[in-house]
Amino acid sequence: REAPSRPPTKLLPVGSPVVAMAVSRIIKVAMLAALAPLSGAMSNHLEANPIRKVVTMLQAMQTKVTEEGEKAEEMFQKFMCYCKNSGGDLSGSIQAAELKIAELGPAIQGSEEKKLKTEEELKSDQDERMAAETAMAEATALREKEKAVYDQFMAESSPNLAALGKAIAAVEKGMAGGFLQTHAASVLRNFLSSSKDVMDTDRQEVLAFLSSKEGDEYAPQSGEITGILKTIKDEMFAEEQETMATEAAALKSYEELMAAKKKEVAALSKAIEEKLERIGALGVKIAEMKSDIGDSAESLDEDKKFLADLEKNCATKSDVHEEEKKMRAQEIVALADTIKILNDDDALDLFKKTLPSASMSFVQV
Repeated sequence: REAPSRPPTKLLPVGSPVVAMAVSRIIKVAMLAALAPLSGAMSNHLEANPIRKVVTMLQAMQTKVTEEGEKAEEMFQKFMCYCKNSGGDLSGSIQAAELKIAELGPAIQGSEEKKLKTEEELKSDQDERMAAETAMAEATALREKEKAVYDQFMAESSPNLAALGKAIAAVEKGMAGGFLQTHAASVLRNFLSSSKDVMDTDRQEVLAFLSSKEGDEYAPQSGEITGILKTIKDEMFAEEQETMATEAAALKSYEELMAAKKKEVAALSKAIEEKLERIGALGVKIAEMKSDIGDSAESLDEDKKFLADLEKNCATKSDVHEEEKKMRAQEIVALADTIKILNDDDALDLFKKTLPSASMSFVQV
């Protein structure tokens, strides 16, 4: 006898295609699980309730979906943590690079200005050292000329003074004849013949004396000759002393000048060496800073691009995760609704009464 017809049981409201697909999949799984043991159940008069088995399977599915959601949420949080930390690191790196570039620009300009100023100072020091060395060379050349003139003067003055001294002594002792035969008389004769400092009358008197023959009498003029010779000697001696004093003063001035210039050259040489080292160090520093600013700018561009890609990927991942989370929640709701329906007493009664044709009845349900 056929069972009285009942109104069909409403499974659950289908709110979206996702829910419909989930319900369809659930029903198919439940149907296959229920139909498999029908023959054994019919022969054993339904020793076990197939609906309970389906409910158990659906509950297991519900648990699995929930666990998968929790695992997905954990992985998502880890990914977002990576996004946050990496983004923070990149932002810090970008900020540091921008600050570094901003600082390096003025630093390079300042170092270049300092290098230029040092180069100008170096050029000034080099010019001053060259001028000092030139002054030393000129002073040395002048000193050599002055010394040569002095030596020549002394080479002529000393023998002449000596000859004058011998002539005076000989005349005063009445030994003029013996003196006239000496080398000193010849020296004196040559001196008086070439000297422009001796008065002409005096020169003629002395030359006449020196030209007299041995044995000739020269008594009347001996006193006058002695006076002339002494006057010439005194003048020559005074000139010699003045020349020696002038030479000594010139030598002292030269030595003082050379000492001062050597000290100046030494100081300038030290300053030049220091400036050359400073210019070299500044050149290396400028090159390093320019290389650094280039590397920093390149790294900054790369970090900005990577950060933009990271933010885009993280945002996309967040959207995908939210969509998956929404679909998983809908699936859990569909499972819960199906379990609720299958646990309903009306569904159990219907299944028992239609057991001989369980496959068709379950499909209808």
